[in-house]
Amino acid sequence: MASVLASKMGLSSLRRKQAKTFNVAVVTMDADLEFSCELKWKGKDLFELVCRTLGLRETWFFGLRYDVKDTVAWLKMDKKVLDHDMPKEEPIVFHFLAKFYPENAEEELVQDITQHLFFLQVKKSILEEEIYCPPEASVLLASYAVHAKYGDYDPNVHKPGFLSQEELLPKRVINLYQMTAEMWEERITVCYAEHRGRTRDEAEMEYLKIAQDLEMYGINYFSIRNKKGTSLLLGVDALGLHIYDPSNKLTPKISFPWNEIRNISYSDKEFAIKPLDKRADVFKFNSSKLRVNKLILQLCIGNHDLFIRRRRIDSLEVQQMKMQAREEKARKQMERQRLEREKQLREEAERARDKLERRLIQLQDEAHMANEALLRSEETADLLAEKAQIAEEEAKLLAQKAAEAEQEMQRIKVTAIRTEEEKRLMEQKMLEAEMLALKMAEESERRANEADQLKQDLQEARESERKAKNKLLELTSKSAYSPVPLSANALPPDGPNFNFSMENLSFDFKDTDMKRLSMEIEKEKVEYMEKSKHLQEQLNELKTEIESLKLKERETPLDILHNENTEKGTSKQSNFKKLTLQSTKSRVAFFQEL
Repeated sequence: MASVLASKMGLSSLRRKQAKTFNVAVVTMDADLEFSCELKWKGKDLFELVCRTLGLRETWFFGLRYDVKDTVAWLKMDKKVLDHDMPKEEPIVFHFLAKFYPENAEEELVQDITQHLFFLQVKKSILEEEIYCPPEASVLLASYAVHAKYGDYDPNVHKPGFLSQEELLPKRVINLYQMTAEMWEERITVCYAEHRGRTRDEAEMEYLKIAQDLEMYGINYFSIRNKKGTSLLLGVDALGLHIYDPSNKLTPKISFPWNEIRNISYSDKEFAIKPLDKRADVFKFNSSKLRVNKLILQLCIGNHDLFIRRRRIDSLEVQQMKMQAREEKARKQMERQRLEREKQLREEAERARDKLERRLIQLQDEAHMANEALLRSEETADLLAEKAQIAEEEAKLLAQKAAEAEQEMQRIKVTAIRTEEEKRLMEQKMLEAEMLALKMAEESERRANEADQLKQDLQEARESERKAKNKLLELTSKSAYSPVPLSANALPPDGPNFNFSMENLSFDFKDTDMKRLSMEIEKEKVEYMEKSKHLQEQLNELKTEIESLKLKERETPLDILHNENTEKGTSKQSNFKKLTLQSTKSRVAFFQEL
């Protein structure tokens, strides 16, 4: 009985313990996380837990967004999580996203994780066409995204078709041109090959530097109406508030920088913005829902706070983070330079090894050819010796026959008959014998000369055989003393003496290192304009390459508006400066009359 009671008490305590927590699923751009939260937790408790899990310190850019009915909302830091108007089915789903965007990504984003999360979110927005991106910029951005994923281009690894499964371009861009997937991949790969030497972080930052100049980058749009009831769009971003025509999200009609705004408030569906210029009227507009007004107010307050924060001296925390980032950047740069030197020396060693291997193969071929020539010379010498022996025997035989003919002539002379007829016959025979003997003597002399010539040829063949043997011995001695092929890690004998320890990769940052880093930073500033010019030339070149394949009838209204802005030479920055030249009063009046 006691054991049953104890088990019931344990079960009830377990239920009470379970009831004090609830499950949350947090979807980030990089991973899905799950947490068990306490009932009393506020928004900041959950938000800080997520940031700690991700190792994120630049928390002021991000927030936890959740879906509610037909819109979205952001988790409030000072309010209990379960007190928010959201579905309570467990796990409760939140999206960890960038809520506010920097004015300049390169200057403001310090941590690699912050930069990476921004890169993933902006890339997703461009691919899903939440941010309009012109075709030529889409190709260039895709090349940086490929570099961030695959590293330096290697033709032996990144062969045609390696991007076939990647989603790199907005569908709008693909449908706008008569180009196959292979043609798009070819153009992306050409740009990708030019990025050699960059790290993943550098490629992601180059992506963000290009993306932040897009007209719709970092802007939240809301449908509003002015006093006259005109339907308009309100855009909220890091620079201020912008008023758009609903049919044109690229070019605002009016803009109000944050430094011109004194106060923002709302009552029910009416939103009021009070300018710093006391001569200007408070301009008001109506939104569709109270929930939308709350969202607008949150974004306005957050962006305004960051706008003021950027124009003040960095806090100690940010200064520390930036110092650590600079030191880490310097360390990575020195490490990259060391690796580049090692790679260069290794490549030189491999080239030297290949050269020696090719030379060894060449010497082996020459030795083989010399050996074959020697064999042919020996065969020729044997053949000439055999011919010389045969000619010598033939000469001896002819000499013997000539001697016999001479003996026969003498015998005929002694035994010649005395009669005239016999004498005449004998004289005739003697004449014939003399002619035959003469002919035999000439033939014997010719054969003797031929035998001498064959002996001379035999002597030359033997001399050629001797030279061939000497050459073979010389080639054999060279092969015997040729250096062994160098290994991949070997260094050329005349290379600089770098002493690297693979067990100890730590570096001491001396004054000279920091001075060199400062000089490199100054050099980067000087080269900034040239890089911008090169970027524009690259975009123009890409646009020219694919322009002939465009299907004009498939252009979207945003494509047409962007082309018009390009022809006018209007950019996001120039248009903002132009709109803010007028007085605040005149812009407020213009807004009310739209």
